[in-house]
Amino acid sequence: MSVPIRGVLTSIEAFDHYLMRKVHGWPAPRWIRWWMLGATRGGDGWLWAVLGVAIAIYGGPRGTLAALQSTLAVGAGIVLFLGLKRLAGRRRPCAIAPHCWSTLLPPDQFSFPSGHTITAFAAVVPLGAAFPEAAPGLYLCATSIGISRILLGMHFLSDVVAGAALGGALGRLLLSCS
Repeated sequence: MSVPIRGVLTSIEAFDHYLMRKVHGWPAPRWIRWWMLGATRGGDGWLWAVLGVAIAIYGGPRGTLAALQSTLAVGAGIVLFLGLKRLAGRRRPCAIAPHCWSTLLPPDQFSFPSGHTITAFAAVVPLGAAFPEAAPGLYLCATSIGISRILLGMHFLSDVVAGAALGGALGRLLLSCS
């Protein structure tokens, strides 16, 4: 790896660890705790499945196509994040330092990239393109899921940014295939 790239990666990791220490020591207000727990649970997959089925049933041909694109993008995202997590082998923040209020257990041992964030953005890009009036709410949900992963100590900021970029790219790729 070249020296400039190594320097950039070192800087990103240093900021990730700085933010982790701040987040893990922040006694967030109860409403933020509930919001973050709800967002993370919504990102477990059931929210996108329910939304996709409803859109496929009630959204007409446009909804059926969007639900199919979203499903394919999410499936590709799952395959991608499972491979990348094993390849990167990055430990989760909660495995490095204790969190002052979150007791959530991680779904696996690896942090990079955020699978919740990849699937959230992979799902919302096709759905938001098909239903632009719903796009702000969809993106708010996806962003909340990503933020929740940081605030709950499951991921570093760079894990979530990479997850959003990868998921968004998969969603756009599926849109371009139609």
